[in-house]
Amino acid sequence: MFDLENAEDRISEIYRHYYLDVYRFLICFSGNQNDAEDLTQEVFIRVLNSLSNLNRVNNLKTWIFSIAKHIAIDHYRRKKFISVFKEGFFKQIVSTEKEPSELIEQNEIKRIIHMAISKLKPNFRAVLILRGINEFSIKETSEILQCSESKVKVDYHRALKELKKKLNIEVEEILGNAK
Repeated sequence: MFDLENAEDRISEIYRHYYLDVYRFLICFSGNQNDAEDLTQEVFIRVLNSLSNLNRVNNLKTWIFSIAKHIAIDHYRRKKFISVFKEGFFKQIVSTEKEPSELIEQNEIKRIIHMAISKLKPNFRAVLILRGINEFSIKETSEILQCSESKVKVDYHRALKELKKKLNIEVEEILGNAK
C-alpha cells in the first residue's frame, strides 16, 4: 500500500533540497525566469509522478538533473530559442562598493558572455552550464547528460574552445564598432 503522507513529506524534502539548483540550471539553459519557473515545476511534477521508482535511483541529484536536462532540451526544441541568458542568471546585484563605471563594465562583460553562450550548440551549452557554472563533477555531469565521462571532458573542452572563439568575435565586433 502506498503511504501518501510519507510521499508528501519525501517530495517536500526533495523539493526544498533541490529546487534552487534545478531552477538555476534551467534559468541558465532557458535564459528566461518565467520559463525556468515553469520548467522547474515540470521537473518536480515528473519527480512526483516517479516517486514510486525512487528506491531504484542510485543518485537522486543526478537523476533529478537528468530530468531537468531532458525538459530543458524538449523546451528548447519546441521553442527554437534565438537567444539564451537574456535575463536571470547574470543579472547584476547592485552593490554600493563599486563605482557606476565598474558596474556598467561588468554588465557589458556579462552581456557579451550571454551572447557567446547563446550561440553554442545545446549539448555544449548544457555541459558548460553543468561543469563551468554549476560546478558539477565530471561523473555527475556524465550521469545527468547520460553519456560517458570522456564525452563530458571532450565536450567541455570543445565548448570552452568554441566559447573563447565566440567571445573573441564579440570583442572584435565591439572594438570595430567603437572605432
